[in-house]
Amino acid sequence: MGREREVDAVVRLLSAAQESGQPKVLVLTGEPGAGKSTLVDRAAAEAAARNMRTLRVRGSEGESGLCLAGAHQMLRPLLGAVDDLPERQRDALRGAFGTGPDAGTATADPLLLHLGALTLLSDAAAERPLVLLVDDAQWLDLASLDLLAFVARRLDGERICLLLAAREDGVPARFDQDFPHVTAGPLERAAAVRLLDVQPVVPQGRTRAQILRQAAGNPLALVELSRAVAHGRSVPAGSDALPLTRRLERLFAADLPLLPSATRDALLLVAAAGTARLADVLRAGPASAGVEVLVPAEQAGLIRVVDGQVTFRHPLVRSAVLDAASFADRRAAHLALAAALAAEPERRAWQLAAAAPGPDPHVADALADSAERSRARGGHAAAATALERAADLTPDPRQRAERLLAAARSAMFAGHPQWVGELTGQVSDLTDDPRVRAEASLWRGWALGVTLAHDEALAVLLAVAEATAAPAPALALGALSTAATSAYSSGDPFYQGEFARICAQLPEGAEHDAPVDAAWSRAALHPHTRRGELLPLLERARAALDPDSVGELAAVGATAWVLDETELAARLFAQAMNVLRRAGTAGTNATVAQALALSHYEAGAWSAAQAAAEDAAWMAREAGAGNVTVGSAVLLATLQALHGDHEAARDRAQQAVHGLDLRKSRNLYVRYRHALGLAALAAGDHDSAYEQLRAVFTRDFRPQAVHYHASWYCLADLAAAAVRADRVRDARSVLAAVEDALGPIRSPRIHAIVQRAAALLGDPDDAEPHFLAALADPACTQWPFELALSRLDFAEWLRRRRRVAEARPMLSGALEVFRRLGAQPWADRAAAELRAAGAPLTSPAAVVPAAELTPQERQIAELAALGLTNRDIAARLYLSPRTVGYHLHKAFPKLGIRSRAQLRDALGPATAAAPH
Repeated sequence: MGREREVDAVVRLLSAAQESGQPKVLVLTGEPGAGKSTLVDRAAAEAAARNMRTLRVRGSEGESGLCLAGAHQMLRPLLGAVDDLPERQRDALRGAFGTGPDAGTATADPLLLHLGALTLLSDAAAERPLVLLVDDAQWLDLASLDLLAFVARRLDGERICLLLAAREDGVPARFDQDFPHVTAGPLERAAAVRLLDVQPVVPQGRTRAQILRQAAGNPLALVELSRAVAHGRSVPAGSDALPLTRRLERLFAADLPLLPSATRDALLLVAAAGTARLADVLRAGPASAGVEVLVPAEQAGLIRVVDGQVTFRHPLVRSAVLDAASFADRRAAHLALAAALAAEPERRAWQLAAAAPGPDPHVADALADSAERSRARGGHAAAATALERAADLTPDPRQRAERLLAAARSAMFAGHPQWVGELTGQVSDLTDDPRVRAEASLWRGWALGVTLAHDEALAVLLAVAEATAAPAPALALGALSTAATSAYSSGDPFYQGEFARICAQLPEGAEHDAPVDAAWSRAALHPHTRRGELLPLLERARAALDPDSVGELAAVGATAWVLDETELAARLFAQAMNVLRRAGTAGTNATVAQALALSHYEAGAWSAAQAAAEDAAWMAREAGAGNVTVGSAVLLATLQALHGDHEAARDRAQQAVHGLDLRKSRNLYVRYRHALGLAALAAGDHDSAYEQLRAVFTRDFRPQAVHYHASWYCLADLAAAAVRADRVRDARSVLAAVEDALGPIRSPRIHAIVQRAAALLGDPDDAEPHFLAALADPACTQWPFELALSRLDFAEWLRRRRRVAEARPMLSGALEVFRRLGAQPWADRAAAELRAAGAPLTSPAAVVPAAELTPQERQIAELAALGLTNRDIAARLYLSPRTVGYHLHKAFPKLGIRSRAQLRDALGPATAAAPH
């Protein structure tokens, strides 16, 4: 009753399962008792009427710490088809669910596991449309949520839809932003009245008004309070300090005293088990008790028993059952379940932990062993949960601290920096061991560093570095390397002095023994002014790095990136991503994915940059990595601006920084201003463009870069805007001041940017040497968009001097680059100049039909052009073969082709150089 809007949304979702281009995921939220489970049941009934197959999973609070418990519940009906999967996917599924020959010993690759699940679902949907129904998602284990989120993002082209229901304050991070939501809010008063009128005993008079007021539109509260009145229990009037859900939890226990004692005992076992398996309850109960012991509870409407599964009418019933029992009774139930689960060590360990009245080293060891098994399967979140509880039960403070640190490491790999901060924050009170305390501070600093709390991170990390500089120089350099990322993000020159002061305290030769940490900790602070001395450090670090270490690959890649060794940086970041995928350590993907996106963007691989930035965005939202969340959104806005979608770019950039103070995140501030400046240039609003770009330099008498690295890359765009906005004099003051601040050894890129700015801002008669200098170094082909801009500006200068024969080849080259990249505003400008120079134009449609492709369509088309099959492409991109075929089917008409053999020609020369 009163849920017409929500039912319509569910019906549209089911229809979308067989339609392309429609959202195939719906997140249903609401407070406890709002009727989410009823709506999920309605979806199941509607799906059955449409001859659609349903797979259901219901989160269980008791199984939230068990790796892949929810995924197993959902996929169990399909596991008979596992043998039809590719070998690696099949082995990953078998290993994860303990059905293979190496169950419990093999390390599962999470991405292969996810891909296997997706292929399994896709194959099932080929026979019959499939509906995935997830209830109580707030209690699903994190590994299952990872799998569901992976599938949810890849349903385009599949005959599958997903309905996920969760408490409104417990929507998993993986589903809180990226998918459509519908909220089952409080019922309107008219609907609430109708619901009261159909109760077995209809409340009347003052009691009716009290129920309506107390329930506040919550359907379950309306029903349960009506039942309470019908049983002679009074409903208190007015409000009190307890939230409504607490009152309902207490109310759910009201029927328990009326049940036979054996039934209450069985219900307590069901509640303590946290699982819906009837067999577990019967094994744990008295030998004389059979399934009939649960009949009174089922007749009372507290539970349902179907197909060997026991489920409570509502999760709050379980809470009420547990709350109504004494600790002694709950402990006895957990111990009985532990005995019944002797063959399942992980679940047994959790039952023993729930029964423990205090520290218990044996139970703690069992949980630690459980954590190791979860970690071996790639279940880092389950491992962190188990280790955190193991630490609670560990009596020895030192061992407890070590387990908290281990939990923090697993939480980091699981992608939860806030959790890492909570875990490490407990360590300092447990031990005086300087190594353990320093390591805890290092992890806490890392956790802060992936948010926007740069100063806080640096306060922690620099203190560790200074304290350990003499006694543990390797640890100090590790802290400095971690801190360097926050120092770069902050952009505050103060930290340059702090790093120099602490580095001076290191023993002689310490940096030589840790070349990777030394290179990044120095390059991040002085990338332009000390490039000459940093390049040898980069080479030393590159020679020493471990090719299987994500941290070292990322650090050396970052060093290469800030020193404008862009192609090297892109290769190293791509290698780091490959290692991450193999190891299943998704927690650090957000940072590396953003770094890869930035290097692709600068290298002119804009489709790859967009795909990597989108990946970084959702990973960062899941991880709580605010720095990457904002940064990836700003990069996506920058790409939109360059493609000419200036209004959307401006909106996206402003939304990304809404409510944030970027004064302590100068790198993001500069990138944000640059995005807005490019959007204004794309719109032809040169005055606004100049104001946005001018903001990346100070307004002092001698302007300085707001960020000592990022600001420089805006200099040529600032000059271009200044010429058209009649702000040349002010821009000249910026150029003169910042040129003095540069060191004598500049990267080819910075040299070209400065020379282009000088050509635009200086006396026009003296511009040619500057333009030639900007184009002279062959290394500048690493940055094709910037090189094309220099060619366009020089060609315009040449044409104005009637040197059209020299201008035409430059304009043609610039136009080809702009078209290939999809930089439409600049392509239009180059085409206009080429026409003015009297040169014929080729049709843009004939040159770049691929510009109409989405980033994923382009990526798939490029791989298909290389000769990969749909199944090969699916394995590489972690999609299903059916989804690959769907995207190719959409791409062919856009490219004007009919077969795969035509792909290479249709995609143009960029295909050969596309990053794979």
